[in-house]
Amino acid sequence: MNVNPRPEPALEGKKKKTFKQPDAYVLMFVIALIAAIASYLIPAGAFKRVENGGITSVIPGSYHSIEQTPISFIQFFSAIPEGMAASASIIFLVLFTGGTLAILEKTGAVNSLIHSVVDKFKTKQLLFIAVVGLLFSLLGTTGIVVNSVIGFIPLGLIVARALKWDAMVGAAIIYLGAYSGFNSTILSPTPLGVAQKMAELPMFSGMGLRVANYLAFTLATIAYLYFYTKRLQKTKKSLLGDEWFPDKNIQATNPEKLTFHWKHKLILAVAALSLIGYVFGAFKLGWTDLEMAAVFIFIAIAAGIIGGMKINDIAKTFIGGCQKLIYGALIVGMARSISIVLQDGNLLDTIVNSLANLLQGLNPLFGAVGMYILSAFIHFFISSGSGEAVVLVPILTPLADLMHITRQVMIQAIMLGEGVVNCFNPTSGVLMGVLAASGIPYTKWVRFILPLVAIWFIIGLITIVIGVLINWGPF
Repeated sequence: MNVNPRPEPALEGKKKKTFKQPDAYVLMFVIALIAAIASYLIPAGAFKRVENGGITSVIPGSYHSIEQTPISFIQFFSAIPEGMAASASIIFLVLFTGGTLAILEKTGAVNSLIHSVVDKFKTKQLLFIAVVGLLFSLLGTTGIVVNSVIGFIPLGLIVARALKWDAMVGAAIIYLGAYSGFNSTILSPTPLGVAQKMAELPMFSGMGLRVANYLAFTLATIAYLYFYTKRLQKTKKSLLGDEWFPDKNIQATNPEKLTFHWKHKLILAVAALSLIGYVFGAFKLGWTDLEMAAVFIFIAIAAGIIGGMKINDIAKTFIGGCQKLIYGALIVGMARSISIVLQDGNLLDTIVNSLANLLQGLNPLFGAVGMYILSAFIHFFISSGSGEAVVLVPILTPLADLMHITRQVMIQAIMLGEGVVNCFNPTSGVLMGVLAASGIPYTKWVRFILPLVAIWFIIGLITIVIGVLINWGPF
């Protein structure tokens, strides 16, 4: 008797069902839908707010229940175009980045740059990662390059393709370089400067421990990227699978070697000087992503003229480059719509008040760690660092005083809490813009970033514990 009969042919022919990762738009829509449903289940509430010196903050102990404001069917779908409108400056920055890169590629300047980079750094990749990562971390920790980091992503992709890395490294070396600095900020006017002012601390005080924390974040990021590139080159296995550059337009532009003409050098010089001009404007004049988008328009026109392109050709090439990034640009607004649903449903203050109440009665060490975790959790709902500071600082300041936690430790707990989740927060318009510009699926990015996030979290935890133990002041 045959106890192991062969399976029926029909069964042999059946294919196993495999889980298909949800599209990024589907993921954003589901999160917004959950938030809308929550508006029917979670009691609505609000803090009273007061404006002082141009800074709006909540009044501690003023939380009160208000009439339920559930999100209606029309409100829910209206939040999507409202999010698009609210994110217009970042959306256009993403689009104009694509348009400008298309013109730079057509002039041949980009291809020449690629070969120049390969020749110089093909045996010095650690040096390249360290220099670029440190440069952008300095721009990030001072608040000069934050939202506008999206505009630099194509440059990272160009270099990644030239050095035989994947798109993950190309995007990460720019984005994580800047955000390793911003997440451990030491000189950023917002949110650090605003938060310290609200807590009545001297501006940028407590520099010593913050600098140590910043260096630890930056060095950990550089080391993580370097070891990923080494493993990538050794195993030839990318987290992106076989498509090392998911954006087909990036993959398709594998360049042929070109002579580095004076026109190419002039085009790249104009582009570099324009970006340096933006950095200066951001530092001295308060320029933001709007001015960054304007700089890219100027670069596109100047590069086209220097490259000998006709006016109509410049326009068509620019628009064609924009079209390639429409999918990703609009997802920035989709992410913003989640925050709009939470705000319209009056859920944010209720969530903050409920979680803050859980911290009461803890000893200083556990209380500070609790503030750290609270800030990280709240950042999924309030993706703006300054927006989160406006809500949390007035609530946690008197609580920190009662728990004998210095205000400096409390501020650092808030800064680091939001920092460790910044780079995988699905409601972050900047993150979604970065992934859009590089073609990286959100789920694969999460697999890549979570080990580094864990390292950041541990560094932040050590910083908070040290702050409590040394009674980090000035008060």
